[in-house]
Amino acid sequence: MLQKDFQIKNQILEAIIDNAFEWVVVVDPQGIIRFMNKTYCEFLEVDSKEVIGKHVTEVIENTRMHIVAETGEEEIADLQFIKGNYMIANRIPIFDEGEVVAALGTVIFRDTEQWKKMNSHVKSLFSELEFYRNEWTANNGAKYSLNDLVGTSEAITELKRMVKKISSGDISVLIRGESGTGKELFAHSIHQLSERSNAPFVKLNCAAIPDNLLESELFGYVEGAFTGAKKGGKVGKFTLANGGTLFLDELGDMPLQMQAKLLRVLQEKEIERVGANETEKVNVRVIVATNRPLEKMVQEKLFREDLFYRINGFQLHIPPLRERKEDIQPLIDHFLDKVTRRTGKRIQGISEDAMRMLLDHNWPGNIRELENVVEAAVHLSYMETIEPEALPDYLIERNETHVGSQSLKDLVENTERNAIKKALDQHHGNKIAAAKALGIGKSSLYEKLNKYKLI
Repeated sequence: MLQKDFQIKNQILEAIIDNAFEWVVVVDPQGIIRFMNKTYCEFLEVDSKEVIGKHVTEVIENTRMHIVAETGEEEIADLQFIKGNYMIANRIPIFDEGEVVAALGTVIFRDTEQWKKMNSHVKSLFSELEFYRNEWTANNGAKYSLNDLVGTSEAITELKRMVKKISSGDISVLIRGESGTGKELFAHSIHQLSERSNAPFVKLNCAAIPDNLLESELFGYVEGAFTGAKKGGKVGKFTLANGGTLFLDELGDMPLQMQAKLLRVLQEKEIERVGANETEKVNVRVIVATNRPLEKMVQEKLFREDLFYRINGFQLHIPPLRERKEDIQPLIDHFLDKVTRRTGKRIQGISEDAMRMLLDHNWPGNIRELENVVEAAVHLSYMETIEPEALPDYLIERNETHVGSQSLKDLVENTERNAIKKALDQHHGNKIAAAKALGIGKSSLYEKLNKYKLI
């Protein structure tokens, strides 16, 4: 009777394992199969009796069961390629008194149709997630994070540490540094690491807005506030940033009259739209940036002293590129990757001579200037590495009087002219060979020869 009960229980257990746990395999510490359920055998097209005693690698392709049995380290939700499809496998070691005595493996999907349905469902969910992520990013406004701050210098490393330290609070931050040092990236990073990261990030360049429009840009206006006002009025930046962060760039260019109104908003945490008769409460963290000497402007009565102390909760000083030249190489690598991905050009790196010229340069335009130079050089290089002739004239000639005086368009044209002349010289005036070396058509070359009067 006991023997019969044992057989019945054993049959019930096998039936449960065969039908409830998808595919199941058990191996001993040496990787030898001790059990494989019926559905797994059917899928693999093997006899359930013949697989017992075989090494698991002889039966299951791309298996790692023997590795888990040896190391004792579990592997959960691992993709395993079996018979032309990726399956989700779990591998769990079984211990007895601290020693591995077996390993249990399960696979979620028993047939390819089941996997295809799940795969389509997952892809649909990812597509929907990507849509909402892009929509959130567009509305949120913060595009950059701490990972976008490229550099290995001690100064950048310390700045990243400080950003992590101050981001969690609501303290106002004053970011200082020369033009082109990346002040806006730090503002984005602070917001992204703050508790306001799910709320809007709104930015305003105070120097780009005419003085007479700055108030309505910051605080908004009601319908009929002035001639030309939009029907329904306009929402200001403070309202848009409510609950989140407002980044005011080039604050040193804000006129004194507006400084007084901004100070009141920061103190009272409420705004009044142009033409309105009532105020609105706002909850906004303010981050400001400037390249102006605010302390000197305070002394000269060009910037309000009380506003300066209000925004100066914590200062971040971004050093110019000339003071951290060890960051030039990683920045170049970053910009090369960025430009080549966009243009499809195969530029592997930069030659030692060209790199030496970039390291010798003073970079008055800082990172923005370096990015422009790299972009121009990529467009005008016809080899796999950037050579000195692909760099702007002012870098080649080392003529400091021209530094910063050329736009990206001028840099591109000057470098393009030099590249064409160099190609013609290398191919002894053979225009077809020169065009091929430059990666352009013969007609395009002739147009450029006419443009630069090289014929």
